[in-house]
Amino acid sequence: MQLIAGLVLLSAASCAAFSPVAPLRIAGSSTARLNVSPARIATRPMMANLRMDMEIPKSLPIEPKTKEDKKAKQSETRVVVLGLSHKTASVEVREKLAVQEHNWQSVGRAIAALPSLKEAAVLSTCNRFEIYFVTNDVHAGIREVTEYLSTTRGVSMKELRNSLFMLSEDDAVWHALRVAGGLDSLVIGEGQILSQMKRCYEIATEKQGAAGKVLTRMLNTAVSAGKRVRSETGIARGGVSISSAAVELVEKNCLQDLNLDMDQLDICILGAGKMARLLVQHLLPRNVKSITIVNRSQQGADNLASMFPEATIKTALMDSMLELVGGSHVTFACTGAMEPILYQENLEGAMRRDAMLVDISVPRNIDDVGANKVEGVRAYNVDDLKAVVAANQARRQRLVLEAEELLQDEMKSFKGWHQSLGTVPMITKLQSRANKIRREELLKYERKLSGLSAQERETVERLTKGIVAKLLHGPMSHLRTVDDVSDRQSTVKSLEAMFRL
Repeated sequence: MQLIAGLVLLSAASCAAFSPVAPLRIAGSSTARLNVSPARIATRPMMANLRMDMEIPKSLPIEPKTKEDKKAKQSETRVVVLGLSHKTASVEVREKLAVQEHNWQSVGRAIAALPSLKEAAVLSTCNRFEIYFVTNDVHAGIREVTEYLSTTRGVSMKELRNSLFMLSEDDAVWHALRVAGGLDSLVIGEGQILSQMKRCYEIATEKQGAAGKVLTRMLNTAVSAGKRVRSETGIARGGVSISSAAVELVEKNCLQDLNLDMDQLDICILGAGKMARLLVQHLLPRNVKSITIVNRSQQGADNLASMFPEATIKTALMDSMLELVGGSHVTFACTGAMEPILYQENLEGAMRRDAMLVDISVPRNIDDVGANKVEGVRAYNVDDLKAVVAANQARRQRLVLEAEELLQDEMKSFKGWHQSLGTVPMITKLQSRANKIRREELLKYERKLSGLSAQERETVERLTKGIVAKLLHGPMSHLRTVDDVSDRQSTVKSLEAMFRL
């Protein structure tokens, strides 16, 4: 039978052409980084060294030389991340690109509609702005996204090039995993970034979101990886967060700035969200004198105060903001305002005592440059927290290495799935061809099989399908593991010739 002859030929050829040997890895490629020791993981390039105005990292794919390679390259989807963070850009630049959560989806759709892009997702926090996208042409995609940001956010291309970082393929996925695990945060191990990455996944994968098959899988993998890091290592212990670092900043500087200890401080918190809740959580053990929460809605402030029934927390509305700020020793700002709500002009007539103003929002809620010109005022922004967290980072380096070992497992899992997408068309054609031969051969023997009962016919169907599936399993499994473009094209050509596909 033609079926048996063809499948036997395939099976025999698979022993030589498709033997499951490890694919060749090019030295210095991003693929090779997956099988490295924890010590080498720690030496992965930092974002600060991957600016757009620098040489493209050597781990990016080498340009194909033949027409066939170029065709194969263009047919493959590639994950790219482009953005900026506390490592590459100041708060002044970050706030220009910041996008509020309720706009993540619309911005993602607009970016995904660019000519070279297929999928997109936006992540914007106080310490980072990142766009994850899928494209067939990395360079065209980066150019289009950069031009879009320059046009829509009013930032010059020169300023963007000096601040943006870009990572592609394995490096982009690895970055997403480290971000979700809290390893790329200003405060290593902080927990808020995982919930933000989860929101990025949820928003991008909703009906109106711009994430497709690849980004949906990648973001889901990142969230799962972040959960593993927190549950299987000790990196999240200690309640580290931007809010805790801000409280540590005040604790470190209050004697110098105000000549007061923590238990003498009247605290004012602008905003009633998660960051405000964490501020209260870290202030209460330090026995500050008083805490007042100022919010746009009374219900929001009251709800936050009710979470700490053992403490006496006052609440007020925003129309009392200047009066309360003027009478407080320390004011923390963490609202969703898109422009400063405290600045030199409204502070000069309001301040009744020396004060510290600590802004942990992006965009900034406090114009710290102008505020520092007001007599008796010392203003800080989120970038001033870096010195406070330096010691925290040094203590956590061992935990970072442990976490990255876990991330390698998640990375391998996603990479294997992503590579398999390039083989789907060939596998589909191969299965269709084999099944066509199977049906044709059964049709030739239709007269001899006419006496079979319905149950017996069903048995023949299952038997012949089983033979086809088992003979194709080895070659198809090997095809899914071939990650080199040239090797995969050679394998595909062999199968096409063998089965006349």
